Amino acid sequence: MLDLSKLFYTETTDACLLNALELTEVERGYIAAAKEDVRNYLRSGIPRVLRSMGYEGEVPTPRFFTQGSWAYKTLNAPAHVPPQQSDCDDGAYLPISFLKGTRKPSVASAIFFTAAETALEELVRENQALGWRLIKDKDTCIRIQISAMAHIDIPLYSIPDEEFVTLTKAATRSGHLSFDEAFNARGGESWADLPTDQVMLAHRKDDWVSSDPRPVKNWFVDQVKDRGEQLRRVVRYLKAYRDWQWKTGGPSSILLMATATPLFTKVKGRDDLALLEILRGIPDALRKGVNNPVDQTESLTARFSDDELEDAAEKFEELESNLNGSLNASDPASACIWLRKMFGPRFPERADLVRVVTVASTIAAIPAESAASEFVGTSKAG
Repeated sequence: MLDLSKLFYTETTDACLLNALELTEVERGYIAAAKEDVRNYLRSGIPRVLRSMGYEGEVPTPRFFTQGSWAYKTLNAPAHVPPQQSDCDDGAYLPISFLKGTRKPSVASAIFFTAAETALEELVRENQALGWRLIKDKDTCIRIQISAMAHIDIPLYSIPDEEFVTLTKAATRSGHLSFDEAFNARGGESWADLPTDQVMLAHRKDDWVSSDPRPVKNWFVDQVKDRGEQLRRVVRYLKAYRDWQWKTGGPSSILLMATATPLFTKVKGRDDLALLEILRGIPDALRKGVNNPVDQTESLTARFSDDELEDAAEKFEELESNLNGSLNASDPASACIWLRKMFGPRFPERADLVRVVTVASTIAAIPAESAASEFVGTSKAG
């Protein structure tokens, strides 16, 4: 049998799949700088625009919370450019001076969309030569395309004023350098204790909806803390496969995270086997349905048609078959060829990184509580 783990992840060479999925330092720096520019324009622009619109009360200054793949550290570079892009989600949170005995802001979400978009128009104009474009057709966010390969999504949230004040004081007491630093800190008591139904997301059609990005982020952070970084890496491999197989669409990132995590078994030093263990269960899980890990009343698969789910299940069966066959390939070069068909050219063609191992050592690497995979011959791969 073959040990393919170094083709997926190794610290001894850059020639592995995980490194190929990383944004370059220039790309990551460009996105980070663009995100900070967006924040600065919203900090100054939203109050200015609201005043120009005639609002006479205390004008809110937004605070920010990075969420999604950037926060989970599962962000991959896009596999097909175009149409795929790297996505940075940066939520803007507003203290609601407009609450008057209700849980929902009395000011329509459309006003905040208008204020934020107006504040950002100047920034977008200044960067048109770089490909910046303001996109206003997303129901739950403002999108700014900042290049052919990246965009920033800005969902707008509101929390009660009294909680916003409490958070500001907590930031000072805890010694954080800034409110935003305290706001992003996982352990902030006030932020952690704020009921999720008091975090409202601005929606273009439904005005305000209860939506809180913290629970999912905290769930995944805790899962990685408990199970180890291998879990995060395997999720990124699944996303890489998704991105290569579906130029558009395919299973969402949150669906892949929620499906893979309960199936994960840590296999020390063998990312190939850890991935295989998950792949054995993904097709059935998708067919049965997967719920939000922090809200079992929300189905993550309900948004897909039966045909779309079956297509996804079959594609992951194909990956399992090819990975299984590659582990049993007669030579390392064939294993590389089969897996490059699955992941695309970002998967390394480095037969020299593959080790020949015994079946017994491979089975022994998988913890006893996890049923060993049914290793088969190369006839399953292709």
